[in-house]
Amino acid sequence: MDLREKKTKRSLHNAFLEIRSKKPLEKITVKELCERAEISKATFYLHYRDIYDISDTLQMEVIDDIIKFIDDPKDLVYEPSKSSQKIMEGFYANHTIVNILFSGPQFSILPEKIEAKIKQSLFSKFPALENDIYANIRITYQLMGAFYSYYKYESIFGFDKVMESVNKIHDLFAK
Repeated sequence: MDLREKKTKRSLHNAFLEIRSKKPLEKITVKELCERAEISKATFYLHYRDIYDISDTLQMEVIDDIIKFIDDPKDLVYEPSKSSQKIMEGFYANHTIVNILFSGPQFSILPEKIEAKIKQSLFSKFPALENDIYANIRITYQLMGAFYSYYKYESIFGFDKVMESVNKIHDLFAK
């Protein structure tokens, strides 16, 4: 990717995030985005199919950033406390952009997309786990539990208290 293309995409991404922080995804137009990014609609369509395409691209970048916190996807199956902490650290580090990109109706798709991406990675390395009910349920449980616990309680009790409580719950199930 050459420098002009990088600058154009950065401008589009910044403009999109600025607008998205104030408006629901469904209300954003390509025209409005291009005006804010100071590019032509033709240039926009060289890079993206529509508003949903740029949103999905940015969402996947955030998901990749969150997943990078998990050292080894197998930890979701075999190291629940460790993996939950890593997932929550990923949510915490990306909190602001997650709140922008996944606000409103988009909120519930975040854990689904993270789960799909992690399972894709894990099952490509360990195909036997794909048909392992324990592994599948454990991954879903870990991700959904960490996600909803973080977003429901972090602003009330703080990251450390939420993490401490999640670890206590994992310890109860491990017995």
